[in-house]
Amino acid sequence: MRRDERGTMTLWVLGLCVIVMFLGGLSVDLWRVITVRRSLVAMADAGATAGANGLSQNALRDNRLVLDPRLARSEAGDALAAQSGWPAVDDADIDVAPAQVTVTLRAKVHFTLLGIFVHGDPIEVHASATAEPRVEP
Repeated sequence: MRRDERGTMTLWVLGLCVIVMFLGGLSVDLWRVITVRRSLVAMADAGATAGANGLSQNALRDNRLVLDPRLARSEAGDALAAQSGWPAVDDADIDVAPAQVTVTLRAKVHFTLLGIFVHGDPIEVHASATAEPRVEP
């Protein structure tokens, strides 16, 4: 072994450790983004489905399916509030049209392990779901 090569293996192993930490951080943080997105999709779907139950009583008497905007928003908001085990939602929009309810949710996912290497804004994740009332046979 030559004297001028001492410590080369240590530097190589340290570089390898940094690469492994970066790849591990990338996989952990991307997995968190995927998990938050799936949760937001489930929440938006539950909110839109619940909002589609907010039918106008007067229209039902005339045998029509028309949403009551106030009731539909209330039903959708209650369904979203009941989902306390899900990730924190930064912004929620509930849009009610006469025949459908659309729920759009947004959340930010901050870097954890990848934050050691990448400093910047968190990743914004959003999900949207639409539901409409219908008559079941």
